[in-house]
Amino acid sequence: MLKSLQVITLGCSKNIVDTEHLLAQIQNDFQIFPENYRGKSDFLLINTCGFIGDAKEESIRVILEAAERKKMGDVGKLVVFGCLSQRYSDSLPELIPEVDAWYGAREFAPIVRGLTGRKIPEMFSTRYRYSTPKGVGYAYLKISEGCNRRCSYCAIPFIRGNHKSVPMEQLVAEAGHLAQNGVKELILIAQDTTYYGMDLYHRRAIAELVEKLSKVEGIEWIRIHYSYPADFPEDLLDQMAGNPKVCKYMDIPLQHVADVVLDNMHRHVDGAWTRELISRMRKRVPGIAIRTTMIVGFPGEGEKEFEELLDFIKEAKFERLGAFRYSEEEGTFGAENFEDNIGDEEKQSRYDRLMSVQNSISLECNESRVGTVEKVIVDAVSDGALVCRSQYESPEVDGEIFVRYEPECFGGQPAESFVGQFLQVKITGAEDYDLHAELYK
Repeated sequence: MLKSLQVITLGCSKNIVDTEHLLAQIQNDFQIFPENYRGKSDFLLINTCGFIGDAKEESIRVILEAAERKKMGDVGKLVVFGCLSQRYSDSLPELIPEVDAWYGAREFAPIVRGLTGRKIPEMFSTRYRYSTPKGVGYAYLKISEGCNRRCSYCAIPFIRGNHKSVPMEQLVAEAGHLAQNGVKELILIAQDTTYYGMDLYHRRAIAELVEKLSKVEGIEWIRIHYSYPADFPEDLLDQMAGNPKVCKYMDIPLQHVADVVLDNMHRHVDGAWTRELISRMRKRVPGIAIRTTMIVGFPGEGEKEFEELLDFIKEAKFERLGAFRYSEEEGTFGAENFEDNIGDEEKQSRYDRLMSVQNSISLECNESRVGTVEKVIVDAVSDGALVCRSQYESPEVDGEIFVRYEPECFGGQPAESFVGQFLQVKITGAEDYDLHAELYK
């Protein structure tokens, strides 16, 4: 009889992919239980996040809760891996002795060996999609690991190491495996997707990779996340403009626009470059939806620099924008060399002002889509509506399109049968972030 294993994954989509790759190597060794399982299991495996303070606190809380379950006899062995244990490998074993084994974030082989006694191949492309509801048509595809950038606020390089691209043939094989299992949309992720290929092919090869992936049978959409503005590979814009399978959607965290702040952040661009890059994207890919993130309250951001950021947001009219309040991360250049002298109250005020501006822009963008007919993919069913996205929305981070489900309009088929399928809909209403639509015939 197989031993049982429950897995919990915290943090970002990159961690989800890591867990799915790992589980693919041990799925024949264990009966695998989902995250919400609360019965007894022989093993509990936790993939942690250690990027920022809130994420670290959540990881510690989940580990401590698991330790309590172990004391109660609901868990046999408690195993922890991922970013938190990579970052604090020296201190965590002593602080939480209830954990039976700690592993880092860079290699799966030691984890598989510890759980099963077996070795695994150096490269593998199969996935065990434990976290995705049955029928959902999208999947994340991690194209590289680590980062060669040294942004002064970021701990990722010393957690995940230097940039390491996954070979194209392996990614194409993985995409084929996902397509055979019903995936229609690939969301390309990495710490820096636009650096892809520099280590393996000595060139930025993201556009070439996208073209190869678009030829995989069954894949209809390809979406790109986590692009970096410096040395942006503009042949990627050619793919976006000319390849019908590439979503006209660009996720590019800009972080700021004021020169002094960008310099302190070690972003290797200035405000003029940033403005010009956004302008070129708009011109070369008409209709593109741009998603970005900004950091407020970073050292060097006075009121003048913050007002410049607000003006830029009003000018650029990003379809999607999120923001973070700066917090020091130990070990980073910023924490060791800059004084975090902007108070929490002021950071919150700037955050609120920025998001108020963005809310108005988002509503304006959404209202401009009312009356248009768009292709959408169905992700879920909720409260009598199909929860959908167009090429302009990414799952989990952007708004959604709610399509009224009326059985007579859908041929009497149950709503759940449309999950993972594409539909043509007409946009009928707009809110700040979400849209409403009806089936278009």
